Amino acid sequence: MRAAALLLLAEQPRHGYDLIQEIRERSEEMWTPSPGSVYPVLQQLEDEGLVEFERVDGRKTASLTAAGRTFVEENADELGIPWATAKAGSEGVHELGHALRSLMGAFRQVTSDGTPEQRRQAAALLDDTRRQLYRVLAGDDA
Repeated sequence: MRAAALLLLAEQPRHGYDLIQEIRERSEEMWTPSPGSVYPVLQQLEDEGLVEFERVDGRKTASLTAAGRTFVEENADELGIPWATAKAGSEGVHELGHALRSLMGAFRQVTSDGTPEQRRQAAALLDDTRRQLYRVLAGDDA
């Protein structure tokens, strides 16, 4: 989060929500940091003298100080491209996420419209699916 904030603030001043959205977009939705991870990092960067805040359109907006700009320039290799790292190794994650969202839709429908017996059947299916997922991870073809 620290590297991402520094790199994005080197481009332009941003508020916390803008940082979250930009990281999400650049990582192709593989990484959406929470406010609970963004704001403490911004505070830490301010404490280190790398970031300063001002109110812009009613929002607390962060920008790099001169020391912050120097830090980013001198440490560009170490900072890397954090959103690219979030995308690395994510092959199949979109498909898996889509499958889970579809499952959740069916779950909600069984929960709201199913009979008690249908809910018991659905619970058994979900339990079996959980076991099967662990078998996939274990490489168990049985």
